[in-house]
Amino acid sequence: MKRFIAVDWGTTNRRAWRIEEGRATEGLRDGDGIRSISAGDWARAASAIRAKLGPLPLLMAGMVGSNRGWADAGYVACPATLETLAGRLHRVDDEALIVPGVAFTDGPRADVMRGEEVQFLGAVAAGLAPADALMCQPGTHCKWARLAGGALTAFSTAMTGELFAILRDHSLIGAAMITPVADGPAFREGVARGGEGDLPAALFGVRAASVLGLRDDIDAAAYVSGLLIGSDCRSQVRPGETVHLLAEGELGRLYTTAIEALGASVVAIDSECAFLAGITRIRELQS
Repeated sequence: MKRFIAVDWGTTNRRAWRIEEGRATEGLRDGDGIRSISAGDWARAASAIRAKLGPLPLLMAGMVGSNRGWADAGYVACPATLETLAGRLHRVDDEALIVPGVAFTDGPRADVMRGEEVQFLGAVAAGLAPADALMCQPGTHCKWARLAGGALTAFSTAMTGELFAILRDHSLIGAAMITPVADGPAFREGVARGGEGDLPAALFGVRAASVLGLRDDIDAAAYVSGLLIGSDCRSQVRPGETVHLLAEGELGRLYTTAIEALGASVVAIDSECAFLAGITRIRELQS
């Protein structure tokens, strides 16, 4: 395989690796997501990556291919495979290609993703997940994906992390959300309460509990997080299922707690390994 640079270029962050003989030999991580790149500055940003990792072709995935990125790489429809993605690469210049996103429609419901598809399909390609799997990548916008026969067949996006940030920074209950979120009794109470089907009322209950002294404000943020994550997980996970989770750190622990509370099990997947497996396979197919 020819050498190249793989780039996972998101909204706020960017990761890139030099790939030689199918292996990542050097990488970089920074905060130069697409929000930090002005409209006419993409070629310079790409040159900066090459200056650090070598004068090699770029194969990029993520929000760099959105209508707010370098170029709109479009979407392929579900079911999607690595072969499908490799066949629809978008060329922005002689040395730069972008992987398309994936779109899913089910009657009036529609959804899109960019970048996560490489990780989900790469996890299967690397043997980190089976060909038939339920996968989850939490974050600002949590992605839940169903794979069958090694293809991405359906997915759903939940604004779980964004809702938490909006509630903390702009809502009535935000004044009580004063501490970092961690797994513990308050979070687990929220997970349990989040399954009762009245999330808007449960959220206002945070305000009432604060006013009446029924819950210490030190627990409010964890409780709200539990409400949101618990509601999110309950809508996707059934008892006895296995969820392949692409998340590290505290966020991974929180989702693991919520998923296990539903009687399901969790298999942790290294998202970097999954992305590299997926993007490398796309490069092989493109070559």
